[in-house]
Amino acid sequence: MKIRLIDKYICRQVFIACFACIFVFMIVWIMPEIFLRTVQRALSGQISLHTAASILIYELPKVLNIALPVGMLLGCILTFDKLSKDFEITVLRGSGISFFRIIASVIILSILAMSCTFIVGSKLLPVSACKLKVIKGDIRTSQFVFPVKHENNDSMDKILIISNFDDNNIRDVIILNFYDESKDGSSLLSSIITSDYVKYKDSEWVINSAKKYNISEEGIFNSIEGVKNLSVLKGKSASNAYKLMKYSVYRDRELTNAQISEYIKLLKKERMDDEYRFMLNKYIQRFVHSFMCILFAILGCLLGFSQPREQKFIGMLIAVGIIFAYYITIPFFDMLAEKAVLSPWVTSLIAPVCAIILICILKKTKDL
Repeated sequence: MKIRLIDKYICRQVFIACFACIFVFMIVWIMPEIFLRTVQRALSGQISLHTAASILIYELPKVLNIALPVGMLLGCILTFDKLSKDFEITVLRGSGISFFRIIASVIILSILAMSCTFIVGSKLLPVSACKLKVIKGDIRTSQFVFPVKHENNDSMDKILIISNFDDNNIRDVIILNFYDESKDGSSLLSSIITSDYVKYKDSEWVINSAKKYNISEEGIFNSIEGVKNLSVLKGKSASNAYKLMKYSVYRDRELTNAQISEYIKLLKKERMDDEYRFMLNKYIQRFVHSFMCILFAILGCLLGFSQPREQKFIGMLIAVGIIFAYYITIPFFDMLAEKAVLSPWVTSLIAPVCAIILICILKKTKDL
């Protein structure tokens, strides 16, 4: 019964501290940029008060997704530092309760935080990001490049370049066609087709009117001719290209887990390696980021543990460094994964592995 009361007491203290840290972090994160900019636009008459309130509400999942792991780390540090300074940890340890038994309720709380982080990142964030896109009128156009290789080998068959694409229109298209084989084994252009508009219907890309520039194997233009009703892509390849093009206008946070999973499969099938590695890295990061709530909670308990009369609050400084290092290195690891410097699995798992190593070091150096 005593242990249950202890669990309730510690869990309540940690919950209050974590909630306060999450709230303060969200205020600090929102106020300088999002809040002030939105209020300024509302006061100047650029947007209505209802639109301004909607923007702030839909911005919350993005901030909350970042704030939950941070709140667990800082909240645990504050709680266990106070428990240490008030001799409560010393009393519990003197009663024969191990340190890791003391933080059992904190682990359960961190599992709940992990679940909330995953739900926010995989469910709420994509919905809110798409809503913000509509409210702000952020209809992005994207240049899309789709390489088509021969089925029998890796030589290039054609390359589609879409210079202007949104959800409804495919415009300004350039198609580069290649010879099957060249004398030196390299890919040589056989023709260039340009068109203002392409229609996608029934798993087929069709150009109604275009100009075709024929090129000899020596790289010289032979002739220029007009073409009509030219089928560019057919079947599965046409369907995959259209899906990939539609996905290309979305950021990773605007896609659900199911959509990212489908996007990754399409990228792998069409051998678009750079984008495949990048999206796979972002997909794994969603699960890793949620799991960091548990690791940050354990780190916070260890960093908050100190001697009763110890006045130096080194744990908070280390925690700030951990938070800074964790979030500032995410774009760097994204780039390493995209450029195939490291595997996406390696770049995604570096953060939790480092956290586990730090936990082991603190466990040995702290007098637990």
